[in-house]
Amino acid sequence: MSDKEIDLKKRSKEIFEVIKNTTFYYAPRGIIMGVGLEEKEIHSKPFIGIVNTWNEINPGHMHLRQLAEAVKLGIAEGGGIPLEFNTVAPCDGWANANIGMRFILPQRDIIADSIEAMVEAHRLDAIVTLSSCDKINPGVLMAAIRLDIPTVCVPGGPNLFEVAFTPGYKGVDVKNYDDFQSKTMCISCATAGACEFMGTANTTQCLMEAFGMTLPNAATTPAFTRMKYVIAKNSGRRVMELLKKGITASQIMTEKSLENVMTIDAAIGGSTNAALHIPAIAYEMEIDFDIELFNEYSKKVPMIVNTSPSGEYGVVDLYNAGGIPAVMNRIKDHLNLDCMTVSEKPIGKLIRRVKIMDDRVIRPLDNPVFPEGGTVILIGNLAPECAVVKQSAVGRKDLLKFEGPAKVFNSEKDALIALSKHEIKNGDVVVARYEGPKGGPGMPELVALTSNLMIRQDMTDYVLITDGRFSGASQGPCIGHVSPEAYVGGPIAIVQEGDIIKIDIPNKSLNIDLSEEEIKRRFENWKPYERDIKSKTLLKYRALVTSAAKGAILKFD
Repeated sequence: MSDKEIDLKKRSKEIFEVIKNTTFYYAPRGIIMGVGLEEKEIHSKPFIGIVNTWNEINPGHMHLRQLAEAVKLGIAEGGGIPLEFNTVAPCDGWANANIGMRFILPQRDIIADSIEAMVEAHRLDAIVTLSSCDKINPGVLMAAIRLDIPTVCVPGGPNLFEVAFTPGYKGVDVKNYDDFQSKTMCISCATAGACEFMGTANTTQCLMEAFGMTLPNAATTPAFTRMKYVIAKNSGRRVMELLKKGITASQIMTEKSLENVMTIDAAIGGSTNAALHIPAIAYEMEIDFDIELFNEYSKKVPMIVNTSPSGEYGVVDLYNAGGIPAVMNRIKDHLNLDCMTVSEKPIGKLIRRVKIMDDRVIRPLDNPVFPEGGTVILIGNLAPECAVVKQSAVGRKDLLKFEGPAKVFNSEKDALIALSKHEIKNGDVVVARYEGPKGGPGMPELVALTSNLMIRQDMTDYVLITDGRFSGASQGPCIGHVSPEAYVGGPIAIVQEGDIIKIDIPNKSLNIDLSEEEIKRRFENWKPYERDIKSKTLLKYRALVTSAAKGAILKFD
């Protein structure tokens, strides 16, 4: 066995190293051979994990089994032993507006933990990951930086919605269509892959590429194409090259590449959930992340990607326009072009010859979709730590500044009941609290409430405020992540019916018209609203989770 081969198996050779002079040596040897490997392979070839988040429940992930086969071919060609395993991969769509949504965000950390546990338990030498959807992509990146071994990420890519197959196709934005059937087809999955708008799934796939953890154009290459299979196969080959050169995740995911991630998020008008996931990834990178950095990048970089819910088109249209490399080329003056990628080429070199194929989808800098980045942070006496809004999706300029009387509810369900009874009036500021990380628990998306408010013709002037969060597809004046949350005694906990709330998105503020003395007085007899939670998973999450302003990370101290 050569030195080079020993280096490639630096981790997996530990399986035998300590016990090679004992009779117990034959136990792990015999067990590993039981998966169909020969002894000469076990000792000469590196073990490469394929982290597959495939399942039959999630349409965004149902095609990943085939992509895993492509990855295996690439690994085997490069001289490695591909070893596939799975982890959980929930679908937000199944969980929308029911108890299941409380389990979605907690699974981000479960996914990261499970990947770390499997890779460490079996001393795998490198990994290729396969993932598509919302909390799964950041969970994968969190695990990658924890493990710090050679890693290549394969995003599953976007799907097509049914509306793409209609004669009158005008993009995927529901506002492009007048009839209800066409609007429905804008959210109906016609193929495997992540929902085609710039929701959390496609946002986080694009951020994977911005980090440099994927091959070029991997994020937006459609799930159902031949090219996606080719990218998967080449990713298997590539991880072997990274292993041979000792290039690990921490050499790709650096502070400078994190700056690129923030820049790209602003330019694409990414999901507000990025304000949870980017800080959580930064925490794993041991970077102290300030949530107000979103405002700094928003001021520097306009939103130029014209995709729903802030624009007209879908992510497949973005792919046809040149994908993330084309977006990078457009905003190259704002990027750290020397950042290395898993291709072993810096971003600057990868995008040098890239062309923007459609200016309608990737707008010029002097004709943006929105003059600032999509997501911004609001601070004020109602949100001392933060609140998050997708300003590019508010829809009307006159709603960027708004004030009105509070209509207060201790759950999304209560707000929905009131809305159905027409107890919420035009001009109200709807406050739905106790839906935060601890209060929910699980910080559910308030999809049912946002969608019902949006379709109500009698509700034209309103703002929704919550310590919960929103789907990446949400439109309208929706302000989430209010921190500190109600359950831990944030000011949102003492808002009363009729209190005047003032929203000023251009000036990044969220305030309630109360004095500090009145806020303190109301807290004198305050007790948190308690739900009857029996789930051990949710109770464990409540015990460990931190503020949304810190990314709802889990801390043990």
